[in-house]
Amino acid sequence: MANIFPISVTLDEPVRAYFGADLATEITAKHTYVIGFGFDGTACFRKGTRYGPDGLRAVSEDIESYSPYLDCDLEDYEFFDLGNLQLGDSTDVETQWHHASDDFKKIFNDIDLATNQVKVLTLGGEHSISYAPIVKYLEQYPNLVLLHLDAHADLRDGFTGYHYSHASIIRRALDHFGPEHELIQYGIRSGTREEYAYMREHKTVRTSRKDFLESVAAIPADRPIYLTLDLDYFDPSFLPGTGTPEPGGEDFHSFVSLIKLLKERNFVGCDVVELSPQIDPTGNSDVFAAKIVRELLLVLEESRA
Repeated sequence: MANIFPISVTLDEPVRAYFGADLATEITAKHTYVIGFGFDGTACFRKGTRYGPDGLRAVSEDIESYSPYLDCDLEDYEFFDLGNLQLGDSTDVETQWHHASDDFKKIFNDIDLATNQVKVLTLGGEHSISYAPIVKYLEQYPNLVLLHLDAHADLRDGFTGYHYSHASIIRRALDHFGPEHELIQYGIRSGTREEYAYMREHKTVRTSRKDFLESVAAIPADRPIYLTLDLDYFDPSFLPGTGTPEPGGEDFHSFVSLIKLLKERNFVGCDVVELSPQIDPTGNSDVFAAKIVRELLLVLEESRA
């Protein structure tokens, strides 16, 4: 009988479960779980990513379940939606962030993700929400590779007074790195002089698609990989519905090249952040993001096999 873990916190029911998934009342081994963390309290430009998880879910069943890129279909897998983390009753944004982050920890604290083959896909929300899932995965996998796709380096030591800022998520993740953890960054085209100096010194950044994909291809097939994907990685001409757009980004086909590699590797978890539905009134950004999540869910399941 599969291990069963009760959910110890109260979550908000989503506007609809992602792609018709069942809403989970407990966590069982050998399954993938979607969870929303709708928070944008430290966003320093255009807010609205608090609506990202449900904005993405709302259009999820308006795309096909089948991926022609992977030749896989979501209907062949059983995955679950946990709903959305609550921010609590405080009006203080840091308190809200800590409340939801602590609830994430409580849900997964007693679960050995690797042994139980539990995988988590977290929907943001601004990029600061990635802290809790990244730390959990770093603790679980001592040789984890953290793939960071983003327009921004996110290596500031806090920003606008927030230690756990959306602009410092990778710096905060590095606080938990062990000797065998590795960071690979790609798509970065905005940052401070100091951030670029760090990336060059520590050789974390890849400056061409070829170098990035070769780096991923070189990861041993059994080494665990976690992806944190800020949707401003994509050029705003393709996905304008994000809070801090940067010209010069990637297109969908670069992402397809990546998922084909991840399908053959030990892809253990991911987060997709920074969708701001209200910024793009056409709704195209929501559909784009929903398709990204479809591919990632399929790769999580395929790489399990």
